[in-house]
Amino acid sequence: MNLKRIREFINTRIGFLCLLIALFWIKTILVYLIDFHLGVKGVYQYLVMLINPFATTLLLFSIGLYIKRTLPAYITMMLIYIANTALLLFSVIYYREFTDFMTMNVIFGYSAVSQGLSGSSFALVKPQDIIIVGDVILVLIGLLTKFIKLDKRPLKKRSAVAVTSFAIFSLMFNIVLGEIDRPQLLTRTFDRNYLVKYLGIDTFTVYDGLKTAKNNQARSRADGADLNKILQYTSKHHAKPDPKMFGAAKNKNIIVIHLESFQQFLINYKLDGKEVTPFLNDLYNSKDMYSFENFFHQVGQGKTSDAENMLETSTYGLPQGSLFSALGTDNTFQAAPSILNQEGGYSSAVFHGNNGSFWNRNSVYPNMGYQNFFDASYFNQDSNNLSEYGLKDKLLFHDSVKYLERMQQPFYAKFITVSNHFPYNLDKENTDFPAADTSDNSINNYFVTAHYLDQAVKEFFDYLKKSGLYDNSMIVLYGDHYGISDTRNVKLAQLLGKSSSTWSDYDNAQLQRVPFMIHVPGKHDGGVQKQFGGEIDVLPTLLHLAGIDTSKYVQFGTDLFSPEHDQTVAFRNDNFVTPKHTVVGNTIYENGTGAVVTHPSADEKKKVKEESARVTRQLGLSDSLNNKNLLRFYVPNGFKPVDPKQYDYQNDFDKLIQTEKKMRDRSNSLWSKNDDKTTINDYDSDAPELEKTDDNDANVSSAKKRIQKNREKSAQENKNSSNSSSAVSKIKSSE
Repeated sequence: MNLKRIREFINTRIGFLCLLIALFWIKTILVYLIDFHLGVKGVYQYLVMLINPFATTLLLFSIGLYIKRTLPAYITMMLIYIANTALLLFSVIYYREFTDFMTMNVIFGYSAVSQGLSGSSFALVKPQDIIIVGDVILVLIGLLTKFIKLDKRPLKKRSAVAVTSFAIFSLMFNIVLGEIDRPQLLTRTFDRNYLVKYLGIDTFTVYDGLKTAKNNQARSRADGADLNKILQYTSKHHAKPDPKMFGAAKNKNIIVIHLESFQQFLINYKLDGKEVTPFLNDLYNSKDMYSFENFFHQVGQGKTSDAENMLETSTYGLPQGSLFSALGTDNTFQAAPSILNQEGGYSSAVFHGNNGSFWNRNSVYPNMGYQNFFDASYFNQDSNNLSEYGLKDKLLFHDSVKYLERMQQPFYAKFITVSNHFPYNLDKENTDFPAADTSDNSINNYFVTAHYLDQAVKEFFDYLKKSGLYDNSMIVLYGDHYGISDTRNVKLAQLLGKSSSTWSDYDNAQLQRVPFMIHVPGKHDGGVQKQFGGEIDVLPTLLHLAGIDTSKYVQFGTDLFSPEHDQTVAFRNDNFVTPKHTVVGNTIYENGTGAVVTHPSADEKKKVKEESARVTRQLGLSDSLNNKNLLRFYVPNGFKPVDPKQYDYQNDFDKLIQTEKKMRDRSNSLWSKNDDKTTINDYDSDAPELEKTDDNDANVSSAKKRIQKNREKSAQENKNSSNSSSAVSKIKSSE
């Protein structure tokens, strides 16, 4: 009898609405508990979490109650239900990779990062996700089989208004509960985890949409006066260069190697007694390298693109989404390639074996003044040559030589590797390094792809030395962001000699360390550096080494070698690290021990408060600069604004050749210096693809050289064997 009454209730419009809300509430709570790490503590916070999916869901679904016609009313409710379910599913998948929630900038910028994501997105889907989509299928089946019948009686408008009013009241009640436990929840910049924990996915998405619209409005109303505070700050914050290091790499080529998803803990790490990255270990410990052990990534949701933005501009990425995707098409930049070109006569190029549209690079790079961009279209894209995110690293370095050697020196060249990228898949032909043994395959394979990347970098370094570029180039290696996300760190703990049961936010913060190494030609007094710094500090450091004064540019980082360098490292979520403390939220940890400072002294409180205010201010000023595109109002003395129309990246190889022809004897490309001959023969690689799918004239493959060597070696061995046999025969005949 009760089941009959329930079914009769569901067969009414208000009953169908209640069914959808109940189902969505249940699966949302399950997702909160299983997938999201919201940091819910205590009965009160659990109560708020149980309430928060209800209000906005009821408000959205109640729209269907205002439609009098039967079929449109049910279709509207189902479409809203399916859209909400899709948002929940995509949020779960996104969170598994980024440990963060999708924002409007991420959603609208999806097309800029979608290419190449399908493989890793599929890898992030788990069997448990059936709880997110299974109910939708069941409800649709119920409607199609008429187990759930359509109620032809329209709901009175007064009743619909009553439901909406109750939804609005519930939403306000939810916000009040959140404000009680976390004052100024909506007005201050908290971690998005707080907003979802207290308000729910739907409310967070609506709030983020309103905030995004507000930012867009502020951008349209901005003027030059908004820049004054930023100029005052960056001028005062500027750190004068160390006279001993300033200009140490003047007029030298600059080669930047972007180590994808490479974390500092890999350096000098042994897995089952075997070095994961033996070559990078040698570099890191060499006196020919300045290696920084306290260098942190500072990326947000933009990950790789955030790291690039900091490297090129010394400004932060956005608090939500990717600056490249959201603003990069229109923003004005004073970036490394244009500064180096105007002040040092540098040519510039990026080498990346993925599509140019990935992270919107083909629209951003022209605004930065990059003269050349060799993306996937310039390389052999045979499927055997590709990893999840583009050309395999060994092939990227090898096949870039024919372009690199035609660039005019000095050049600024950036290589973006991709093989060491989640989900860390690599064919067996390319590696024999054993995987780790944990319950997470992405962690296990992370060491395999990192080893492959190490081999690729070694091959490239060997080429640089043989070709003569090594002695004439400042070479920079840096890790762009984490490879193992916070949600997986507890499984990584055992491999790092730590306990997963005692793993804390402090440990997560420490794992934001990434390698940063600089080779300066002629300098042999390097070694491991102790000062703290982050990706925001790279540009002023490199420019000072190149002999370029940075005081007139808007940069939020400071020279790592400067005695005045600011060692407070800001993270994108307002947390930060200093040489003494790691601060996460309101918790202060003691560096080294990881112990919580439960009773900080008055001086410590004051110091941490000042550092926190400085971090918040710096991030806020950078956001204002980028969101309002304020650099369009500021032109440094002697600097010419970049005209992006000069760069289209079509036929870049031909352009390099034409430049050589025009310059004739004045050409100083490596090709010209080598008597108009290729240096590809200086490149030795064991990439199996070079003897198969990559062996073609378009890539001037060095595999031909290797094959010839193997043939000669084989012929010599056969000859020796033949001679030996002949000698044995002679001995026997004489006997």
